[in-house]
Amino acid sequence: MSSQDRGRLSLDALRALVESGSIDTVVTVFPDMYGRMMGKRITGHFFLSEIAEQGMHVCDYLFACDMEMDPVPGYQFASWADGYGDVHAVPDLNTLRVASWLDRSAFVICDIFHEESGEPIALAPRTVLRRQLDRAKEMGFVAKAGTELEFFLLRDDYDEARRKNFEGLEPFGPYVADYHILQGTREEPIVGAIRRAMDESGVPIEFSKGEWGPGQHEINLRYTEMLEMADRHSIYKHAAKEIAMLSGHCLTFMAKLDENLAGNSMHLHSSLWGATDDRPVFAGDGEPLPGTRSVPSDEFRWYVGGLLAHARESSLFFAPNVNSYKRYIPGTFAPTGIAWSYDNRTAGFRVVGHGPSLRIECRIPGADCNPYLAMALHLAAGLDGIANRTEPPELFRGDVYEAEGLEQVPHTLDESLALFRESAFVARVLGDDVRDHYVRFAEVELEKFRVAVTGWERRRFLERG
Repeated sequence: MSSQDRGRLSLDALRALVESGSIDTVVTVFPDMYGRMMGKRITGHFFLSEIAEQGMHVCDYLFACDMEMDPVPGYQFASWADGYGDVHAVPDLNTLRVASWLDRSAFVICDIFHEESGEPIALAPRTVLRRQLDRAKEMGFVAKAGTELEFFLLRDDYDEARRKNFEGLEPFGPYVADYHILQGTREEPIVGAIRRAMDESGVPIEFSKGEWGPGQHEINLRYTEMLEMADRHSIYKHAAKEIAMLSGHCLTFMAKLDENLAGNSMHLHSSLWGATDDRPVFAGDGEPLPGTRSVPSDEFRWYVGGLLAHARESSLFFAPNVNSYKRYIPGTFAPTGIAWSYDNRTAGFRVVGHGPSLRIECRIPGADCNPYLAMALHLAAGLDGIANRTEPPELFRGDVYEAEGLEQVPHTLDESLALFRESAFVARVLGDDVRDHYVRFAEVELEKFRVAVTGWERRRFLERG
């Protein structure tokens, strides 16, 4: 059995495991607007007799609420006036796999449909990505991706962190342990458990490593077709939290845990392949990029041109909340300038590899982004570049942090929201209704934050203000 197939289940295989008692629960989920896995735990026999074919119903408010599960006014999709009805969640049986980190459990991801019409719900994150992948297919391409997702591992558990009001949390490591094997060994009981559980659950892992912060780690997933990559990414992100929690600790993917520490990134590598012959579209046969042995095709160049042209207006899906923007600090390996450069970690877009491995790494998304939405706009921008033969600017060399005259990653959620709201590109590729739905999503985040009193404010003003 290949690493790609390990842990994957057919319906017949699940039936045999349920009958033997090896599995008794199917965790049946879908990603919400934040990218969180929502759903139900379903008994194995009931899943097989009813849910696998017919799906399940969930309340539509799950696509019209905030992080605190508050039903939020202002959404056209669902409201108190409409009674918050049901949507239909249908398991995608291609995602069925063992949940090896849980006792006697399987895991499956659903697509979301309208209850009456049976049509896919356009604003559901998985549907948003599917539609861009359909666009790629129409153009003769298969999109593939790989992600590098960073997190901080903490000695506290989630309950203890809450009791401490999320202040004074203790990272698992005492110092920056980027690539350090010794410190990695201290954290291996948890990080190793994540790696092994994912490999046993149909989420192939390449490696883990210490990152540029105390207790910070990165786990790289094996690249694959883009929808499958978003699914793997989401399963790993969800499972990692559960594994840490079950071990008496916690971990966080928030973009900026502490102003004195590095941020958590989600580096997104993407490439296009022929839809019929699995040919690497990005590899060319002309002149190499200056100072490299990478020979790009026209399609690669235009794809990058589209990414650069639409980076700022796509940033809402790369950085979806107020904390996201605190990650963009010069000299922290988080990008601030929008440029493309070969193997240069100061650039927002880093060209990596050569020949069949030639790809572009987008370093703008944070680990807090919804991978389905981030990949959707990333791919849409690249395809738009190919469709319009958008030429990128000259390949950048040097320190992007020190460069003058470059467009910058948006500095705040307000700025990113304004760009997203007014973008003709976003409206065209997502549709007005989907665009407006996620405009409201960002407005809610800002409304909630603007009335919040933070620990920083109390420390600064309680005595001295």
